[in-house]
Amino acid sequence: MAIHDLLDRLRRDYAALNPQVERIDALLAEAGEHVVHDHIALRTWGDPRCDIDVLARPFVRAGYRAAGAYRFAEKRLVARHFAHDDPDLPLVFVSELVLDQFSPGLQDMVRSLLAQVPEAMFAAPDLCARGRPWQVAHADVEALRRESEYAAWLAAFGWRANHFTVAVHALARLGDLAALDEFLKAHGLRLSSAGGEIKGSPAQGLEQSSTMADVVDVEFSDGTFAVPACYYEFARRWPGPDGRQFRGFIEGSADKIFESTDRRPVS
Repeated sequence: MAIHDLLDRLRRDYAALNPQVERIDALLAEAGEHVVHDHIALRTWGDPRCDIDVLARPFVRAGYRAAGAYRFAEKRLVARHFAHDDPDLPLVFVSELVLDQFSPGLQDMVRSLLAQVPEAMFAAPDLCARGRPWQVAHADVEALRRESEYAAWLAAFGWRANHFTVAVHALARLGDLAALDEFLKAHGLRLSSAGGEIKGSPAQGLEQSSTMADVVDVEFSDGTFAVPACYYEFARRWPGPDGRQFRGFIEGSADKIFESTDRRPVS
């Protein structure tokens, strides 16, 4: 699968789960803006059949290279981001849950989910876009949520983009993140205020904000339930001391990628 086809497939699936995406893109287009994505975020389990290396495989084959590694001790996650020499291609941020740092109950649940995945699927070049290939009860997702919001989201939604991020620095008229946030709020969009509306700073090389997660109906083995799905993120990158634009993720703001509660962005 060509990299542009894979990115387009991920975006279409993401927008279907997150109705505000098309509305925001349309509002920006009406304002004379062209949306460019700074990065996309993918999630997976820390299992060798489907870990970061496996999900990143199609991107690496397309010329992406590992460009940064991160550890989030409190949330028991590790992550890497991948970059391409083509500046028009977004960064790809892939994280995984460090399973052996969780309870036996959570580990057993994840094993039961992965046992439902056909072995051939683990080798599929588009595994990162396969969605949820297992059956799971909403009650079990809620049990996971009590230990890890990340695990609950991944169990409910499977392998797909958790979020896309608009490159605010690529906008012509709304290139200031605070101005963009005011523009969105003026059009009725709700932004996350957890930890402050804008995370990061110019001194750190990166500022980020995001919408609240859309709540969508999801079918589980014990019924259909409304759960928070995805949010839309906005990132403004700044030049570093060498004059070049910062192309990584700072731990303070990257950590917000994983921050979630019932009614804040779920990642």
